[in-house]
Amino acid sequence: MEFSFSTIFFLFFMVMILQPVLMGRIFAFRREQAIRAIERKRRSRVITMIHRQERRSFFGVNVSRMIDLEDAQSIISAIKATPANTPIDLVLHTPGGLVLAAMQIARAVETHPAKVTVFVPIYAMSGGTLIALAADEIVMGEFSMLGPIDPQIMGISAASIIAARDAKPVEHVSDVALVLADVSDKAIAQVVRGAVEIMTPRMEKGKAEELAKTLASGTWTHDYALTPAEARELGLGVTVGMPPEILDLMKLFPAPVKQSAVEFLPFDPPGKKLG
Repeated sequence: MEFSFSTIFFLFFMVMILQPVLMGRIFAFRREQAIRAIERKRRSRVITMIHRQERRSFFGVNVSRMIDLEDAQSIISAIKATPANTPIDLVLHTPGGLVLAAMQIARAVETHPAKVTVFVPIYAMSGGTLIALAADEIVMGEFSMLGPIDPQIMGISAASIIAARDAKPVEHVSDVALVLADVSDKAIAQVVRGAVEIMTPRMEKGKAEELAKTLASGTWTHDYALTPAEARELGLGVTVGMPPEILDLMKLFPAPVKQSAVEFLPFDPPGKKLG
């Protein structure tokens, strides 16, 4: 049987097209196995929100995923489908995203009756930190990072906009700057109020207010890396020591194959025999 150059090129093209799909299915199967193993070991429900940022491209165009309303819908559905007496292990790896979506997830985490543990293998910044604040326990690796939750207005720190407005007489401030500063005041107040709301069931209100203001009011730059030690000093319930099975699970989310994922499996009660 003879093959022309065009036939060989077509077969090569099809292999290139199908290879990511096949690899994606292989990794999905391996993730399912890893998640089931963690659930059996910890007798919990495992939910992941992984937003890979390190390497990202789609036909040469950068693709960036952050916390959005689709993530919120998926995670809230998973939490509501989890029995009230079953602990939840939420694995977070995200640079942040929409405050609205992060607050929706945080409220769902906070209202789950059983213990919710947030695992931060590498980083959970901004909205990711906001979600972590709602958990009963935050587990971090030795070099894991959380971050400030200060809101950003048009890509600029709300706290910095307010500082710029207050640095000179109001008659010398443009109307646009005044409007942005007004929005910034409201944004910070809203984030502080939301953070206090999700923390007060586990923290005295005065401490929660102090912590929320520290994290939301521009104490650091938005990309500041809060170490586990600093998080503890601020009063967060942080445990240092990432289980190896969580780190192994992270390896099954390769950035070139799957840019981001909120994943969970149909609930399988601990102790149930696999068919």
